Amino acid sequence: MNLDTINSPVNPGHVAVIMDGNNRWATKRNIPGAEGHRAGVAALRELVRYCSELDDVHVLTAFAFSSENWSRSDEEVNAIMGLMLQALVNELPELNENGVRMHIVGDKSRLSEGLIQRIDDAEKVTRQNDKMHLVIAINYGGRWDIVNAAKKLAIDVQSGELTPTEINEEQLAGCLSLSQFPDPDLLIRTGGEHRISNFLLWQSAYSELYFSDALWPDYDRAEFDVALESYRSRQRRYGGRVE
Repeated sequence: MNLDTINSPVNPGHVAVIMDGNNRWATKRNIPGAEGHRAGVAALRELVRYCSELDDVHVLTAFAFSSENWSRSDEEVNAIMGLMLQALVNELPELNENGVRMHIVGDKSRLSEGLIQRIDDAEKVTRQNDKMHLVIAINYGGRWDIVNAAKKLAIDVQSGELTPTEINEEQLAGCLSLSQFPDPDLLIRTGGEHRISNFLLWQSAYSELYFSDALWPDYDRAEFDVALESYRSRQRRYGGRVE
């Protein structure tokens, strides 16, 4: 698959999802918050299955844990991290069967050695798959991503490989976490909130935004079809003008 050519006129080639509403879903059912996150994993599994069946969607990026989520209780953070560990093991056989390659992006410095090892294993095991790319953002923040890219460019300037005047948008974009992929065509947020919460700030500059009232564990194929229909009804002008 040539990632540079992904620009489907029908469906989005790259879909990004902010999976919001797990805790509220659990609260409505008077069950522990961890069960909401468990149901959220199941919802993501179903979305990955559906996207892998579509010819147009080649990249799915999911916001699993933000750099701000560390402020939550230790109990919730530990539950989320445990579910990630479990999912990285349990989902690999099906991902391989469906030709899905996994990528993990974000700041790994605060992750446990066990989780980092599972991440490395998952990326290695699925490396040969090329039907679809699944990108999971863990301990990720859009501002962190841009700052990290700026640091890489500063190191290149310091070493003499680059001059300040040579830095441009293309140079900076090439240092971002998702540099190997086209920018998201469609960014979906569930849970009824209308903001992108520090997710893919640079990459989503011209993404079509779609906000769903559905809590993430309830987000299913029918909900995704509505988002796709909304996307297909729009004109993408990228700041230009269409006569």
